[in-house]
Amino acid sequence: MGMLKYDAIIIGAGQAGGPLAKKMAQAGKKTLLIEKRWVGGTCVNDGCTPTKTWVASARAAYMAGHSGGLGVKIKGYSVSMPKIKKRKDEIVHQFRDGSQKGLEATKNLTLLFGEATFTGKKIIAVKLKNGKKKEFTADLIFINTGAKPYIPDIDGLNNINYLTSTSILDLEQIPKHLLILGGNYIGLEFGQMFRRFGSRVTVLEKTERIVPREDEDVSEELTKILADEDINIRTNTVAVGFKKKSGGKISISLLDGEDEKKLRCTHVLVAVGRTPQTEALNLAKTGVETDERGNIKVNDKLETNIPGIYALGDVKGGPAFTHISYNDYAIVYRNLIEKKNLSIKDRPIPYCMFTDPQLGHIGLNETEAKKLKLKYKVAKLPMAHVARAIETGDTRGFIKAIVDTDTKQILGATVLGPEGGEIMTILQMAMMGGITYEQIRYCVFAHPLYAESLNNLFMALTD
Repeated sequence: MGMLKYDAIIIGAGQAGGPLAKKMAQAGKKTLLIEKRWVGGTCVNDGCTPTKTWVASARAAYMAGHSGGLGVKIKGYSVSMPKIKKRKDEIVHQFRDGSQKGLEATKNLTLLFGEATFTGKKIIAVKLKNGKKKEFTADLIFINTGAKPYIPDIDGLNNINYLTSTSILDLEQIPKHLLILGGNYIGLEFGQMFRRFGSRVTVLEKTERIVPREDEDVSEELTKILADEDINIRTNTVAVGFKKKSGGKISISLLDGEDEKKLRCTHVLVAVGRTPQTEALNLAKTGVETDERGNIKVNDKLETNIPGIYALGDVKGGPAFTHISYNDYAIVYRNLIEKKNLSIKDRPIPYCMFTDPQLGHIGLNETEAKKLKLKYKVAKLPMAHVARAIETGDTRGFIKAIVDTDTKQILGATVLGPEGGEIMTILQMAMMGGITYEQIRYCVFAHPLYAESLNNLFMALTD
């Protein structure tokens, strides 16, 4: 059988690939969507969806143990990991199957399961599940193959059956002592979750503080919050060796500054970053350029150096967020089909880490504003001064905004606190709409919302 020609081929059914395939087909293009694993990508299968179901379970466990202060005493609650996992699996399947059915019902769209490899500039061979190969070509090709956990080269790591952010989701038992490599967003979400499920948790971070991309005060406050839950955070510390011991124990050699120390645990989660899935694609055959980390290079319209070949989502490097991937699809589709002239330049990049309390961020932080030598002021309000937080009984964290001294525009905001992501989003919309902090300062908000605290946040700024 010869080569099959399509108008558009999409590799990877992630948060950009799936919707893009559907819309392309609906626009009358004969479209092929190739997926090697499951529809929905990282987000649905081993990212946002499953972890946020577990965050909800962990929050319920935390509240069961901490509601005494609200006058509600819960005796003898227990955590069932098999039930927590079953609920997660059901929700993941609901999302995944829903997406797949939607794709399969779309006219002009073929969904093919198999692994794609380039064999020519715009020629793709797909190895099907049954071992057979098929070849396809199209003028338009979109790569949405995502990223996978990066595994560092550490002595003995490959012998200990370590966990990644993907494989940890298969656990049926609660680890006795979970050691996490990496004090960043993924590691900290899992660390707090498992601490609340009943694990002992140790976090190793090689730099001098956790979430090193955030401002120092954010990092400090988050460290305090996690330490209050008995999570052992060790900064300036690297693991240099792993050994399997009897009784399912693992021995770790650490370098803490100059000193070598030993530590024992039962499980190790590797959460030191992610790496693009480009190796199997064999991009050398296309001439598509990648950077030294394997990320596909794109311009402001998400096109690679080869006209007609685009890269969307995590595979292109940059901020690895589901909402960025989805926005990539929206930009590419509207440019190609609706003949718009949209660009990824200067788009807002909000994000939220789902520790409890949440850490939401948009725009510049104080460190960045300082580096850029901007004329700015910092507005900061502890959650202990927010009426709703006091009433709810959770005053951990603070709200922080960076504003331009002259224009009074908001340049960025970080919210570490209950509903932090939602509060951050209000400030994001103010930034997008050019609303000044002066306007927010005297804005009428419904009482007693968390949002109302934005009055007080900016009240402290003198002009």
